[in-house]
Amino acid sequence: MTAVYDWDETRGAEIIAEHAGQEGATLVILHALQEAFGHVPQAAIPMVAKALNLSRAEVHGVFTFYHDFRHKPAGRHVLKLCRAEACQAAGGDALAARAEARLGVSLGNTTADDRVTLEPIYCLGLCATAPSAMLDGRLIGRLDQKRLDALIAEARR
Repeated sequence: MTAVYDWDETRGAEIIAEHAGQEGATLVILHALQEAFGHVPQAAIPMVAKALNLSRAEVHGVFTFYHDFRHKPAGRHVLKLCRAEACQAAGGDALAARAEARLGVSLGNTTADDRVTLEPIYCLGLCATAPSAMLDGRLIGRLDQKRLDALIAEARR
């Protein structure tokens, strides 16, 4: 589970400076910011752009291209459901609909009590055991209704 802290511009600047010289710095910095704050605060985008001599649009483009980056903190638990073709073909659509109904949120959203964020993910590499999911970083293959209900129950605790 990722720690979530309120945005701190000074800490954000430290994180950016710490990683600015690395290869692929944009991604490295965005990941570090999300690790520190539970999301990538909007205020950080122009700071990253300035530090890397990029436009805000370039940084925003990287941020929006990758599905793992969040605009706001996730819930206490993150349930990711694979939406790739192999998982869809193995019943993933019905499982996604079931998860949405059980949690009362659509994919990409967090329950009202901030306990569970339900996210799509586009391949977990478990195609041979599709459909698959991930709960708080733990991979689950051969997902069915019973296993999904157990994951949801676990996440609601």
